[in-house]
Amino acid sequence: MKTLARPSDKAEILRRLRRVHPGSHRGWGRMSAHQMVCHLADSFRMATGQRPARSDTSLFKRTLLKWVVLYAPLRWPAGIRTSPEIDQEVGGTPPVEFTADVAQLETLIELVTLQMGSLDGRPHPLFGRMSDAAWLRWSYVHMDHHLRQFGA
Repeated sequence: MKTLARPSDKAEILRRLRRVHPGSHRGWGRMSAHQMVCHLADSFRMATGQRPARSDTSLFKRTLLKWVVLYAPLRWPAGIRTSPEIDQEVGGTPPVEFTADVAQLETLIELVTLQMGSLDGRPHPLFGRMSDAAWLRWSYVHMDHHLRQFGA
């Protein structure tokens, strides 16, 4: 099971991220490649507490849905709605300059993977409090989903 906690999985995700460019075509959804980079950066800011997100959890979301999302051997489907705070059409960070925004995302990835313990117990808007391991698994799967969206 891939996770950003594993250096080889993190390196793979970073290689794939570097294949995305401003003109990369999406396979689904409405975000541009540049918006996707900012969305992913916002998701790391949310994970670290730098970007607050409202809670929208329930017993079902904290248990069964969380397990399916994190551990079932399924790819996430297209069209999943995100939290408004990291939704590029609502309250997400607007794109500025592609190269700088990618560098910021890489910095955030390094921050969360080098400071193990910094995410432990932080709440996810849907899944409630999560361990470091769960956050790093979620981060890998979330990035994988969006990189596949742009063919990377």
